[in-house]
Amino acid sequence: MEVYHGRPACTEGRLPKETAVYDLLDELNITYDRVDHRPLMTIAECDEVDAALDITICKNLFLCNHQKTKFYLLMMPGSKKFVTKEVCRLIPSPRLSFADESYMEEFLDITPGSVSVMGLMNDTENRVQLLIDREVAESEYFGCHPCINTSSLKMRTSDLLDKFLPRVHHSFQVLDI
Repeated sequence: MEVYHGRPACTEGRLPKETAVYDLLDELNITYDRVDHRPLMTIAECDEVDAALDITICKNLFLCNHQKTKFYLLMMPGSKKFVTKEVCRLIPSPRLSFADESYMEEFLDITPGSVSVMGLMNDTENRVQLLIDREVAESEYFGCHPCINTSSLKMRTSDLLDKFLPRVHHSFQVLDI
C-alpha cells in the first residue's frame, strides 16, 4: 500500500465530495498523508491502512436520540468498544441509537462505511454535534476517510481541532469513554 503526501495528482474518477475534502484541507494549509485502497466497510478491515499510515483509523459512529431530533458523530479509537449506555450517560441523552443512513446522507453527504469527521464540512446547518473520545482528542495524529471509503488520511489532530472544525463552524465535546 503506497503512502502519498497530499491530494491525488489526478482527481479523474473520484467523487466530488472526496475532492472537496482535499480542496478544503489544502485551503486551510493542513498537511496530510493518504493511501488509496479497496472499499473498507468496517474498522476491522483497516489493519493494512493503519500499518501503512502508522496510525489507528478512528471508529466514527453516526448516532441520534430516540426522537431523531439530535444527531451526533462520535469519534473513538477503533479498538475501543462502543457502549451505548455509557455514552448516553456522558452527553446526557437517553436512548441513543444508530441514525438511519438517510440522515447521514442528508446531513453529511456520506454513506455507511464512509462515515468521517470530514463530512461535517457538508453540515452547514450544524445539525450534527461532534463527540470525540479523549484518547483521540489527545493523540498527535488521527486517521479518517475523505468522505469515501476507498481512501484514508492521516493528519494532525491539532489541525482538525484548531483549523478544520472552526472553518466548518462546528464545536466538539470531549468524552472519557
